[in-house]
Amino acid sequence: MILYPAIDIKDGKCVRLRQGNLNDEEIFNTDPVDQAKKFENIGFKNLHIVDLNGAVKGQSINTEIIKNIRKKISIPIQLGGGIRDMKSIKEWLNIGIDRVILGTAAFIKPNLLIESCKIYPNKIILGIDSRSGKVATDGWTKTSQKDHIEFAVKFREVSLYAIIFTDISRDGMMEGINIKDTIRLADSVDIPIIASGGIKNIDDIKLIAKNKNRGIIGAILGKAYYSGSIDPIEALKITS
Repeated sequence: MILYPAIDIKDGKCVRLRQGNLNDEEIFNTDPVDQAKKFENIGFKNLHIVDLNGAVKGQSINTEIIKNIRKKISIPIQLGGGIRDMKSIKEWLNIGIDRVILGTAAFIKPNLLIESCKIYPNKIILGIDSRSGKVATDGWTKTSQKDHIEFAVKFREVSLYAIIFTDISRDGMMEGINIKDTIRLADSVDIPIIASGGIKNIDDIKLIAKNKNRGIIGAILGKAYYSGSIDPIEALKITS
């Protein structure tokens, strides 16, 4: 199981939002590059980055910061937020981003996801953000009427690296991972799942690791790390 520490960048700073609300943020580090170095030094083997401004604007905004992170650390990086066309996918992969996350783009332009997976197999991640079981888009500012499992099933024959499944209602709230819906999704598609949203303590890490045989290959660690409720060394021992 892979543990992905998260750096969510808004206005050039490393922040955490509550339930994806851009007006309800907490700043944890004014220097995302410094935070990335800290994660690598702790011993994390992967990094999860989201350009929050980009997710809302529909194009990468914090580009130079992300490029600088790539230059300063050696561990693999997966990146999401505002990546909406093949040109952007190509550019990010060419500068050394290891995997690109398509969320809104996959929803509004499903053929982009399918074609990008043909060109870059196992380099694309489908980001499914769910609000009350429905797919949310545009930096979680819009909610569709599409069931998130029905949406995922459309791509079960595509060469995805994984699906990141986020329960928005729990994200940043530290109320515990929604393991029930995460397992339901994992059982519905033959695609690896990365759990996201709501991890509060080491018991959540243990719970996710316990279900890795169901196709859950990893989890994204955000607020629980920044607030100090999870010892990263202990978490890495569980997931290694």
